[in-house]
Amino acid sequence: MIVKRLLLNQMEDVRAFVELMMQKPYDVELQSGKYVINAKSIMGIFSLDLTKPLEMIAHCDPGDPIETEIEPYLLEQQAKLS
Repeated sequence: MIVKRLLLNQMEDVRAFVELMMQKPYDVELQSGKYVINAKSIMGIFSLDLTKPLEMIAHCDPGDPIETEIEPYLLEQQAKLS
């Protein structure tokens, strides 16, 4: 399992993130507070408060390519760009 903190604060980021998640054969969830949604659901993501960081839980082995594919959305990466 891979757990990362993300920030999806632009509509284009959400669309690209969902497209990426749809390619994954395993389950991926996003958690915001007590809410957990399917990361492959664009409507589910838009139901969350996107002004706050989200926790992504990917049910795959460590070292999966998803770790590098989500780098543009990582909270740490966003902080470096500010």
